[in-house]
Amino acid sequence: MGEIPSIKRRLVQQGVDVIDVGAGDADFPPPEAAIDALARAAADPAMSRYPFQLGLPAFREAAAAYMQRRFGVACDPFAELHPLLGSKEGIAHLAMAVLDRGDVAIVPDPGYPVYHGGTVLAQGEPHLYPITPRSDFLVELDAVPADVLKRTRLVYLNYPNNPTAAIAPRDYLERTVAFCRRHDIVIAYDNPYCEITFDGYVAPSIFEIPGARDVAVEFHSLSKSFCMTGWRLGWAVGRSELVTALSRVKSYVDTGAFLAVQAAGAAVLHDAAAHLAPYVAQFKERRDAMLPALRAQGFEPETPRATMYIWVPLPEGLPSAAFQRRALEEAGVVVMPGSGFGAGGEGFFRVALTVATPRLVEGAARLGKVLAAV
Repeated sequence: MGEIPSIKRRLVQQGVDVIDVGAGDADFPPPEAAIDALARAAADPAMSRYPFQLGLPAFREAAAAYMQRRFGVACDPFAELHPLLGSKEGIAHLAMAVLDRGDVAIVPDPGYPVYHGGTVLAQGEPHLYPITPRSDFLVELDAVPADVLKRTRLVYLNYPNNPTAAIAPRDYLERTVAFCRRHDIVIAYDNPYCEITFDGYVAPSIFEIPGARDVAVEFHSLSKSFCMTGWRLGWAVGRSELVTALSRVKSYVDTGAFLAVQAAGAAVLHDAAAHLAPYVAQFKERRDAMLPALRAQGFEPETPRATMYIWVPLPEGLPSAAFQRRALEEAGVVVMPGSGFGAGGEGFFRVALTVATPRLVEGAARLGKVLAAV
């Protein structure tokens, strides 16, 4: 996978028309409200001072108000919520806050690589839990071996899921929260795709589940839903002891997100629903065009009810990394191989709905030619 960017760069230099549906980085512009608020704040010299861990109070308050409006979840913006440099760093640093050397973290496989990496950096022991279509891509903790469970301190859950686009039923969340309360396991609930949902599905917060506040830290991001990936802004929310532990780690490794970016974040969160609706409609349009285009080429993806991704099965015996390389070199299409998310992702590749609909359809046609030549 490490060679793919250099191959892409070489092909582009040679004049090849490359369609990149690899990274989850949509081509939509960020909300105008974010740009306007950033410009105003950047002109204020006070916004160029150190943010420290407090950050911009207005951002904390806007994020807390969003949690209340969207999920009915009340939280103290100064004790139970913390600004992040994007949710990715907060997820990694939570492992440092709760794991001691040798403690186990349950890591979904396939899964977002920071779950595994954060655990290793914290000197914890990742226990890879295979999520498969047979179990609807759910992490069932009662299937973890008892000797591993005794040492488990942390579990990473991500629904709507990257890369599989799976969603978690409420009864699953209820029994998982109850399990973690019984076994004193912290849930890192990664929720950046909660607003990118379709067909009437509404993604919950883990804190809508009774008892979750005892054990969970939930991570939100402006990257995906608000198309602000490069701005690096998110937040964590949970009970004060866990949020304080995360803040303590962060105090040694960063001094907070640029205050002007936090001002922009506050601006979009104040009117989140209005900013989100056009993005979600366009993601749905792209999904609804790409699914039949892929199926017409012989692929058999399930219809995702959330995220900006389509998780596509490959024919048995075709390695996903090999397919990725052939797709790029022979067809000029960048996809993400399932193996890039862990060994459990083998046999799949991921398409991100991050380019315009005609380009997606063209990409599907090119991928079909690669499949036919295998």
